[in-house]
Amino acid sequence: MDAIDDIPRHEGLEARIADAILPTLTHLGYELVRVQVSGKERPTVQIMADRADGTLFRVEDCEAISHAVGAVLDVADPIKGEWELEVSSAGIDRPLTRAKDWNRFAGHVAKVELAMPQDGRKRFRGTALGADAEFARMRLDDGTEMAFARSNIRKAQLVLTDELIAATAAPPTTN
Repeated sequence: MDAIDDIPRHEGLEARIADAILPTLTHLGYELVRVQVSGKERPTVQIMADRADGTLFRVEDCEAISHAVGAVLDVADPIKGEWELEVSSAGIDRPLTRAKDWNRFAGHVAKVELAMPQDGRKRFRGTALGADAEFARMRLDDGTEMAFARSNIRKAQLVLTDELIAATAAPPTTN
């Protein structure tokens, strides 16, 4: 799989922020999971990241990213006026933004919300089966297997289950 397939998809302001901070995150040894901007008066820029080596994300990682990314965004100035920066790990019930995430968590319960309806609906829940550059696949709770165009996925996230907790408590395996 091409590395470009594992860059989360963003649009507009979030895409400009992601483009600005991605080289710095990569240089520091992190992977970008998601950029989200919320609020109007004093927007909050939320950066969600993972350690590239797969080890546990710590408070010190948040601090390092916050300092480096804050400096990059001060120079790039994508948001006029005052804004706040929040940095966090993806967490256990993480968003599924990259093909890598779908493949890593195949076999776990996820929920998907689409931008445009598919088969007459926008929301789905089932077991993640993996993804490639174009499609994410899941087995719905009723047993039906579906493929969703990744470009049509508005939001996808793991569902917190005992199995997910047990799987994330174990150290990551390397391939």
